[in-house]
Amino acid sequence: MTGFMGDISRVREAESRSICPENVTGARGAGAMALPDATSPARTLGQGWKVRPCVVVGAGETLELADIEGPGTIQQIWMTVTGAWRHSILRMYWDEREAPAVEVPVGDFFCSGWGSYAQLSSLAVCVNPGSAFNCYWPMPFRRRARLTLENIAPQAMTIYYQINYELGEVEADAAYFHAQFRRRNPLPYGEVYTILDGVRGRGHYVGTYMAWGVNNTGWWGEGEIKFYLDGDEAFPTICGTGTEDYFCGSYNFENQKTHQYQEYTTPYAGLHQVIRPDGVYRSQQRFGMYRWHLTDPVRFRSDLRVTIQALGWRSDGRFLPLQDDIASTAFWYQTGVAAPFPALPSADELEVI
Repeated sequence: MTGFMGDISRVREAESRSICPENVTGARGAGAMALPDATSPARTLGQGWKVRPCVVVGAGETLELADIEGPGTIQQIWMTVTGAWRHSILRMYWDEREAPAVEVPVGDFFCSGWGSYAQLSSLAVCVNPGSAFNCYWPMPFRRRARLTLENIAPQAMTIYYQINYELGEVEADAAYFHAQFRRRNPLPYGEVYTILDGVRGRGHYVGTYMAWGVNNTGWWGEGEIKFYLDGDEAFPTICGTGTEDYFCGSYNFENQKTHQYQEYTTPYAGLHQVIRPDGVYRSQQRFGMYRWHLTDPVRFRSDLRVTIQALGWRSDGRFLPLQDDIASTAFWYQTGVAAPFPALPSADELEVI
């Protein structure tokens, strides 16, 4: 399994494949075989031209993006979708497991939880103009990989996509990729937000994306992130010092010259989206943040729980527990079968308003 510049010169016993609407199976020599109909822009050009670049997914329908026989590794996914990104649910299943290892609204999986474009450049995820989602998480599988996209919106949506992968040996110590979405809106007063819990097995935590909507005035990011590892109970093994610190910023994400929030996007962390009030209808500030543990994966041997506090300030200098709209996507690798995920929120509970 390759993925770093240091490996690029190696010749390996692997075969490159790609799935898209023009080759839905990824089979050798099976691309660009669709025939244009009387309404196609390629109707005067014929087979082999651009005939089927996208798929329409009806309301309530599920599209099978890929069903691949292994062993192999998904190397890169590109897609762009129309409609409400919180109402398109991306799922991934490894080998013959019935429960998904990935179950996340497509926007949140690609760090775009607020449903609007915000450019992002990182090693694991890129969001490029005009609304191009890309991820580079290696996703090994031994027998089978199946990816689906469910449209839970009342309207049809359109998806363009390409899934690039290789068929070949998977190392014995390669773990399975997982991603899980959660949202609390609002977070009850005095409660700590749970990013991930219930993980059992051995593996490593590799990333966090958060879509954070602030319901108070003032600074909102004093809360600490905590990683409870391998039997930790009341107190964690790893404890951060503040929300902006965890996302590799400091001092309220503030530009010291303009005294405004400063967006930034880097290979490993960023505050890539700031939605500012317009003084009329958009009354809450909203933020999109990511942190990839690519050089510092959080390793666990038996179990893992991750939480973050939502804290602002009272007027007398005490902390104020916040009741914000918080959504998160946790990314990790683990061996064995993951514990069942919590039920995904309903369409109404997912909606960004």
